[in-house]
Amino acid sequence: MIIATEEKNGHLLVTIQIAEAGLNNAEAFKTAITQLLDAGEKHMVISFEKVTYIDSSFLGALVSCLKYAIAKQADIALISLQKDIYNLMHLIRIDKVFSIYNSFDEATQKQQ
Repeated sequence: MIIATEEKNGHLLVTIQIAEAGLNNAEAFKTAITQLLDAGEKHMVISFEKVTYIDSSFLGALVSCLKYAIAKQADIALISLQKDIYNLMHLIRIDKVFSIYNSFDEATQKQQ
């Protein structure tokens, strides 16, 4: 299982269950997120707390999910990024596209 989900206060917490987010699991992640959006989820917070590595194919899947969410009039926020992953996202300026927060509580306060 690539993700685990938990409904909290009108938001869906999606925790990525893999340490290495790469080509081998990018498509499965994208499929799982789009299915949640198709089911009507509007406020999604994706936790990277277990992810220690991410590659460009997974980043592409993540951006694809965001574009799909926008088309569905939904929000996606990212939380709990390891320092190296946050620095990578900052370097490639993806932090300008995604809302990135430290915690679920911080993200849900901003997603109201």
